[in-house]
Amino acid sequence: MRIGMFTDSYRPYTSGVVRSLETTAAELTALGHEVYIFAPNYPNCEKEAGVFRFASVPTPTYPDFAIALPFSLNINATVRRLDLDVIHVHSPFSMGLLGARCAKRFNLPLVFTYHTMYDQYVHYLPFARELSKKVVIKLASNFCNRCDLVIAPTEIIRGIISRNIKTEVEAIPTGIVIGEFADADSEWLRRRYAIPKEHKILLHLGRMGKEKNIRFLLDVYHDVLNVRPDTVFIIVGNGPDREALQEEAEKKGIDNKVIFTGALPREHVINAYAGADLFIFASVTETQGLVLGEAKAAGLPAVAVEALGAAEMVKDGVDGFLVPLSREVFTARVLQLLEDDVLRQEMSANARLRAEEISSTNMAKKLVSAYERIIARKKCRNAI
Repeated sequence: MRIGMFTDSYRPYTSGVVRSLETTAAELTALGHEVYIFAPNYPNCEKEAGVFRFASVPTPTYPDFAIALPFSLNINATVRRLDLDVIHVHSPFSMGLLGARCAKRFNLPLVFTYHTMYDQYVHYLPFARELSKKVVIKLASNFCNRCDLVIAPTEIIRGIISRNIKTEVEAIPTGIVIGEFADADSEWLRRRYAIPKEHKILLHLGRMGKEKNIRFLLDVYHDVLNVRPDTVFIIVGNGPDREALQEEAEKKGIDNKVIFTGALPREHVINAYAGADLFIFASVTETQGLVLGEAKAAGLPAVAVEALGAAEMVKDGVDGFLVPLSREVFTARVLQLLEDDVLRQEMSANARLRAEEISSTNMAKKLVSAYERIIARKKCRNAI
């Protein structure tokens, strides 16, 4: 099968969407399929076989993120030459719209993965900052209705978006590459940042944007530190709020116990998961919360705010705790896991077992079945 994927973000940019694309493309290729990616160009990005780059401009609100200009005199010839079987888009904007036009022009099945609750991210789009959330939801819903299949990362998100669209929606999470965690260096984090052996390590990983609610985690850690000074909070990632968050940590007087690592190579991201004792997560906008799945694969119990996709990634009382957006309740659960080694170890074992349910290989096979179904359906309709 030949699959064309159109995306508004791709490496070297880092995000959950990019990670999802990389994992999915690699697994589909391993299963014997051909994957072609249509993505924005970035300064100094390397040429890759099967990746078609489009001129782009950085956003004023977040310069690291580039918006592709979805125009190319060669796009029709390229799609025709590749002889694609299906087009899979990963955004309802820019490159997603281009993918939809190509699907219509060549009468190909169109799949869309609903990676993001777009109404929560309007502030990153310079052309849409004045749009209301209702308008953004309407735009995304209209795009979904142009597709043959919409993929949601969790059942919870499938239920939410199904209310507003007519197109079939199937839940297929982004899979976790379980094997990545087999040979992780669990001591790397302590060596790299000179963390005492007796200290427990709390970890958060993700892009530093206001929708990730990291400021709330700093509040929680401030309270945790009052009870457990033998802890360190590691925050891995980069983003527009990093400087403000570092200033907030300093203002709270906890900057000597909070380590901002910045972006790390994938190898060291895996090592960070392996070296931590507990994962904490407070975003209320996630469609899946891919980092929660990765934390499970590393055997990390999680404390997460019970919201949207995160509520499906953590099983309360089994591999972590789901809590309301309450500083006091969140802090209490973190302290419970820090102080109860037996419970933390039980949840760690459960986390590893549950991660197997969403292995990247299994999820890729499920995606292939979905592709085959809509390709067959399209052929039947064309034959009528």
